[in-house]
Amino acid sequence: MNKPEADSRGHSAAFLCVSLNPAIDTRLVLAEFQVGRVNRVSETHRAPGGKAAHVAMALQGLGENPKWIGFTGGATGNELMEGLRRLKIEALSVPTVHDTRVNLEIIDTLGVVTEILEPGGTIAPSEWSEFQETCAQEFKRSAEKKIVLISGSQPPGVPAEASAALLTLAQSSGCLVFLDTSGSPLSEALAAGPDFVKINREEAQTVTGVAVNNVISAGKAVRKLLERGAKSAAVSLGDRGIVGIQQHDEPAVHAWTAPLRAKSTVGCGDSALAGFAFAIASGLSFERSLALAVACGAAGCLAPLPARIKQEEVSRFEPGVRVEPALKKETAR
Repeated sequence: MNKPEADSRGHSAAFLCVSLNPAIDTRLVLAEFQVGRVNRVSETHRAPGGKAAHVAMALQGLGENPKWIGFTGGATGNELMEGLRRLKIEALSVPTVHDTRVNLEIIDTLGVVTEILEPGGTIAPSEWSEFQETCAQEFKRSAEKKIVLISGSQPPGVPAEASAALLTLAQSSGCLVFLDTSGSPLSEALAAGPDFVKINREEAQTVTGVAVNNVISAGKAVRKLLERGAKSAAVSLGDRGIVGIQQHDEPAVHAWTAPLRAKSTVGCGDSALAGFAFAIASGLSFERSLALAVACGAAGCLAPLPARIKQEEVSRFEPGVRVEPALKKETAR
């Protein structure tokens, strides 16, 4: 994505990043994390978190002005909103009685990352109803293109079909809907026909039953996602790239770049989803959109904090991304 090419990708799109279970991300940096011992931290960082917040940050890094919609509660909810304001990300919150959760990321100098994720407070039926009404109003707002990105886990109290319900609301308002969730919420949402699903190999294995350990098995898992209702889909293989299929009767493609030593992989998948959405809104092909997703994921691996990617870093990675038919991997075996 060199500068002239980026300038040619003009579009008028609204990106709505929907978070059912946002968080405050707390990153602790230390020399070596030792279980059962006293650990002294050298650096501490707190920032808005949850997958949808990461997607919004990555879109902003690509030059977009996304809007974040999510539940917030208590002091941590106020902290999350203030953090988004400082980042100049427009945010719309639905208040909750329970405090917004806190996620913990521990990084040591050996390159080991440990995540400890809270489940989130229980959402009351009235809060869930208000959330749906708020989203419905935002989805109806006029824009030439509207892409709704529903990503992350669901808190207690929200029905398993919550993502599916939001997906249906968005599509009824003319929005494209991109999805990144897991477990039963993913299963329910697939049946509602998301326009694009991007999940990791573990999530894919859980929902499809396919053991994803290489490009070929990832392609089989993606095919299962399409059979379950997704219009297009991709499965991330971490440092081995992304395997995606645009629609049922088309072959799987593999987009990848050389592995690199990551500072942290937290937020890399969210950066990839943001890159794909940005590319689709810019009118790029499915293959080039996967390539930009890989470049954004790579940039996220080296970002100072989750999903804090920069356009110039993405531009540095994009020329090195290779896109080829996944079938080549099979015939080469």
